Amino acid sequence: MVSHRQARVWRYVEDGNLLKLKSYLRKHPDLDVNFSQGKMRRSPLQLACSLEDDAVMRLLLKRGADVLHRDRWGNTALHIAANMAFVNGKTVYEDLFVPLKKKCPEALNAPNKAGLTPQDVLDLMNDSQAAGSMRHPPEADPEEDWMGKLIGACEDECFEAFGAYADDYLPVDEEEEDFGDWADRIRREYFNKKHVEAQRLASSSSKRKKEKRKQKVESTKELHERLQREHEEYLARAARKEEEIRRGKKRQYDEKCAATFSTAASASAGTKLSYGDIPWPAPRGTVREMLDVMLHGVDRKDQAAFRKALRKQQTLWHPDKFAQRCEARLEEKDKKRILDTVTALSQELNSLAQSLKA
Repeated sequence: MVSHRQARVWRYVEDGNLLKLKSYLRKHPDLDVNFSQGKMRRSPLQLACSLEDDAVMRLLLKRGADVLHRDRWGNTALHIAANMAFVNGKTVYEDLFVPLKKKCPEALNAPNKAGLTPQDVLDLMNDSQAAGSMRHPPEADPEEDWMGKLIGACEDECFEAFGAYADDYLPVDEEEEDFGDWADRIRREYFNKKHVEAQRLASSSSKRKKEKRKQKVESTKELHERLQREHEEYLARAARKEEEIRRGKKRQYDEKCAATFSTAASASAGTKLSYGDIPWPAPRGTVREMLDVMLHGVDRKDQAAFRKALRKQQTLWHPDKFAQRCEARLEEKDKKRILDTVTALSQELNSLAQSLKA
């Protein structure tokens, strides 16, 4: 929760009022300037970088602003400064990027949620400068704006749909191109292609200009189809990973049940079980989410197989049978919570069984 004093600091940074900010921070020397504000969850230092206000940025650095503070997308202040330098050139680089890098060199290689580091942005800026794109930018083109919006929408859609999935059950594949890298590659390819086409159109006759316009329309259509195709492939890949996660949770649940409820485990009564030791299908989930893990992989259209799987879980989590197996081994401080959860889980299983009979 942002305090009243922190809100005033944010307002001074947003207004670019250096004198009031300096006076206010001198009046409140213990005020913490490392807080998040707004939908982007940015800090005052990140806000100053986005506004290209190097004077406010240097003042906040003196007051202990954290360069590694991350916003909603995992960007640090150095990410924002690199993006500003990429757009506006060397002056912004020297005013914003260099002081931040000197203050916190390790931030240069800190990745955001898309896997991009400030060094990656610098490398892209150097590549663009070498190609002359920053010295001779192509004229504004409505189609380029449209393509940028399309790519941005693809990024937002994929993050909202799949960004929150855990990857605890998946192997790490560092060579696989993630969505952020793919989007940046498409931007670069499209920008370079448009620049080359603009040079050709400038040196050709009126007839060739008409032909080039036609080719550009066809090329844009092909690129649009390619974007859609690659986006669909990305969604399919994400869906497969989600299924692997669910299978992994089900497999882990079955293994923990076997280990906890086995005869050998029951015989070792000296080992006490806390709430976290119980093989819950979804330890931090709701009862409904637990059922989804329990019954994952069972075809609900095959009623005989589904009823069999359901009866097995009803037997496993029946309160009386659970108490016979485990009550003597439960930690006293967690016993009531464990038995209440088992009862709720059993009631939900029984309710599902009754719905099948109806």
